[in-house]
Amino acid sequence: MIRLQPNKLPMTVRYPLPTLITALALLGVPALAVAADTTAAAAAKKNTAEVKKQSPRKARFVKGPSEESGTERDRRLKRECKGRPNAGACLGYTR
Repeated sequence: MIRLQPNKLPMTVRYPLPTLITALALLGVPALAVAADTTAAAAAKKNTAEVKKQSPRKARFVKGPSEESGTERDRRLKRECKGRPNAGACLGYTR
């Protein structure tokens, strides 16, 4: 009979506990993923139902202190676009 030395044995035989823990963890991960998917799907359904019930809100834009008004912009574009091609920002201001 051939005797194997402890150093020559495979890792799974020498250290069975880490192998067992790893195997159990790998078997349990898909089950947890399926359970998480079902709860996430239920939460997503609930959120979409709540969103549909709410009316859309209008976005408000706060004007900065250095922002120009519409009339100021028109005057500036008429002044800056003289003699330029009628395209881009100057479209309609080249006359």
